[in-house]
Amino acid sequence: MRQDRWLAGLSAGVMAFGIVAIAGPALADQVVVKLNAISASGVGDPVGTVSISDSPEGMRLAFNLRNMPQGDHGAHIHENPNCGPGEKDGQMMAGLAAGDHYDPEHTGHHMGPNGMGHLGDLEVVSIDPSGMDTEITTAKRLHVSDIRGRALVIHANADNFTDTPPNGGGGARIACGVIPK
Repeated sequence: MRQDRWLAGLSAGVMAFGIVAIAGPALADQVVVKLNAISASGVGDPVGTVSISDSPEGMRLAFNLRNMPQGDHGAHIHENPNCGPGEKDGQMMAGLAAGDHYDPEHTGHHMGPNGMGHLGDLEVVSIDPSGMDTEITTAKRLHVSDIRGRALVIHANADNFTDTPPNGGGGARIACGVIPK
């Protein structure tokens, strides 16, 4: 009862003095990204969703994937809100319309989610033997407002978080979803 009166008093004070309590715009932000398999011929069947929200620890990604190849896969935020194929060196390739990794500071380096390189570098996604993943990861340097209107891409291989092939960036793109604005 005492707490109810305190809250009522606080509400009256907020209204009387125009005080606005703001927890930060990012803490209320949330999106659900629908991922599809992608190939050189275009966007294919659905493979799941990623629920993305802000938390005090950074951007939280809750994966709910199915029908994916078993193993570890690089995951990144890419610049463009487009999962279509594109041409590179005379060949059509999956997901190239998504552009490069999100790198607003133009670091030009792939240093992992906690490094000072691409902001789009995310934790590696681990797909179990049944082709599913339901893990939750965090991107400490990002907020949902940073990634709206971009793409989330999952790559064929694990990511070694370097600029050196074959696994710098995780290789070929196998799944993609456009992040709502």
